[in-house]
Amino acid sequence: MALVGTRGLPQGPGGGPSGRVVVLGATGFVGLHAGAALEAAGHEVLAVARHAGKTPASWRFFPMDLVKDGPAPLTGLIDAEHPVAVVNAAGVAWSSSPGVMRQGNQLLVDRLLAALGAASWQPRLVHLGSVHEYEPQAAGGCLAEDSPTVPTTDYGQSKLLGTRAVLRSTAEGRTDAVVLRLSNVIGAGTPPSSLLGRVARQLLAPPAVPGEPVTVQLSPLRSSRDFVDAKDASEAIVAATRTSAARGRVLNIGSGTSQHVRTMVDLLIAASGRTAQVVEDSGGTVRPAADADWMCVDVSAARELLGWEPRRGVGEAVRDLWTAVEAAG
Repeated sequence: MALVGTRGLPQGPGGGPSGRVVVLGATGFVGLHAGAALEAAGHEVLAVARHAGKTPASWRFFPMDLVKDGPAPLTGLIDAEHPVAVVNAAGVAWSSSPGVMRQGNQLLVDRLLAALGAASWQPRLVHLGSVHEYEPQAAGGCLAEDSPTVPTTDYGQSKLLGTRAVLRSTAEGRTDAVVLRLSNVIGAGTPPSSLLGRVARQLLAPPAVPGEPVTVQLSPLRSSRDFVDAKDASEAIVAATRTSAARGRVLNIGSGTSQHVRTMVDLLIAASGRTAQVVEDSGGTVRPAADADWMCVDVSAARELLGWEPRRGVGEAVRDLWTAVEAAG
């Protein structure tokens, strides 16, 4: 098999070097950041998504729906373009429907693995999992890669099924893959459905009474989470496309610390420059009751195998979030 990484790039269809990377879910939050980091590292981005979105003009876009159309279109793209890697940033985040999450996080992965198996060219697969695949943890600790994977939410269960399929395919020699379990990624483009996304939308709104603070209404802020800057997470994705040491491994990608969500809300309010009053009540959107109140991940394996570590603090990520929201209006 051709080398993947800085020591030797696979040859393209014309015999020349190919630095192409296919990014599935390229129009989504993490996909856009991953594509930007890959392009900055010298790769040509082949963006794949169900629907066209705002992507850089330098990227080539391929509309594709793996769930509905099956693996054949992706197999054709891989055979035609000979990418060095495929990054799976596609999937379904928190949804009210377990069936929708199973389709987006399990069936899509099955289609992806079938496409790779049928292709005449084998790129590295970087599959993006989630720390919600782990069993909820006690406060004060950090999750290692061998922590129990007993998720208590439908989202975590669907993501774990996708991860297990990738690892099984790699163990059987059918795929060259690494799984990155991402913690809570934040930065420019953070989804409006997330906690900080909802806060940002409310901060943009004018106060109910001119001159008074803006009211930010949320469900009770009880949790602590490991938040990682989207740019840091994307650098880990780039590193995972280039090193063979991580093949067949699961690696945690996070900040290695846990921040109380109220601290994150306060940081976002400060970044906005707005005067705001936070009101916590049960009328806001809440996570499932089974979701953990504490989360922190150990990133020492990623540091050792990828040569990666988080370099940015949550303050920078929150400022990036607000700058993007304010610019979009």
